[in-house]
This record gives sequence, C-alpha cells and structure tokens, in this order.
Amino acid sequence: MTDEKQLHVIAERTLDHYRHRAEAFREGTRDHDVSQNIEALLRHIQAEPPLRILDLGCGPGRDLKAFAARGHTAVGLDGTEAFVAMARAESGCDVWHQDLLQLDLPREAFDGIFANAVLFHVPSSALPRVLLQLRETLKPGGVLFCSNPRGQDEEGWSGERYGVWYSWPTWRERLLAAGFSELEHYYRPVGLPRAQQPWLASVWRRP
Repeated sequence: MTDEKQLHVIAERTLDHYRHRAEAFREGTRDHDVSQNIEALLRHIQAEPPLRILDLGCGPGRDLKAFAARGHTAVGLDGTEAFVAMARAESGCDVWHQDLLQLDLPREAFDGIFANAVLFHVPSSALPRVLLQLRETLKPGGVLFCSNPRGQDEEGWSGERYGVWYSWPTWRERLLAAGFSELEHYYRPVGLPRAQQPWLASVWRRP
C-alpha cells in the first residue's frame, strides 16, 4: 500500500514534469482532436443545457474553450500552476488549482466530468478515494468521461511521470466498485487496428 508521504512524492514529481514543460506541452497538444470524447460525454448527459462541466486535469485549456464555445459553464482543475494560468487566459473560465490526490470538490455540483488523459496518473491505491470524490461532485444522473492509455495493469514510472496502464476489465471493475454504472467504452484513435489504438475511453453515470 502506498502511504500518504509516498503519494505526495509521486504527485509532486509528476507535476514537476509538466511544470518544466508547460509551454512545450501546450504547443504539442494544441491541435489534438478530442471532439469524439467531448461528444461522448455530452450525448449521455440528460440535464438541460447549459451544462456545468468539470474539466479535470484541464491542462492549458484547449477543451475548456471547446465546452464554453458550446455554451456550457465549464470549470477547469489542474495541479500545474502554469496550466492554471494558461487555461484561465485561453478560455476565460474559472480554473481551480488542485492536486488530484488532494481534491476539494463541492457536492453534487456538476452535470459532467471530462477526465481526458488524466486519471491514469492516480496511483492505484488512491484511485478508489478519487473516484468516490468525483462521483460525489456529480449531480445524481451526472456523467463521467475517462480516457486513459491502456495496458495490462502495469504501474510505475515512465520517465518522470507516474502512471497506471489499465486493462479494460480492471478499469471497469474499479469504476463499478466506485458506484458508477457503465454507459459505453471505445478505443482511440478511431478507425485504426486495435494494436494501433493506445487509448481506452469510457463513459459512466452516477446513478
């Protein structure tokens, strides 16, 4: 079991990777097309728009801007200070500076959560707690979208970033155990053979 001191070290070392590469990361991901993922979240939300969306691990704000452009109220959250500043400037949205392992979220505040390429950084020992916090900040019936690099449940360091590369059965088991109901899952990029689809996307509802 990973204790709290170890979790803090993991979080800070991973965040340092992004702190030192914030501008390069923004330029390298600016043109990534994740519209398929955005639509997967939005089409499952049953509430009337405008929706209140939490962009978890929002980075420099690319997707926050996309949600706002659709007329929704988007709130960003990121642990990297430079990304928080970039996201506020890019999107004009409210952006919270919070570490994934020290979340302080309001209860039943969001219709949807967009967790694109972020939850795999949460150590497996801390994932149940984080998922519970995410479930509790969703309104009843709210929707969680996740996208993670897939694997065979490997966990550890990849360079200066910590990650967990979940298989679909294990990821599904974790989300069901956290009280979510399954809506759909798919692999990305679309249209390629499975061996060339490194990303696993899944969508879940808070009952």
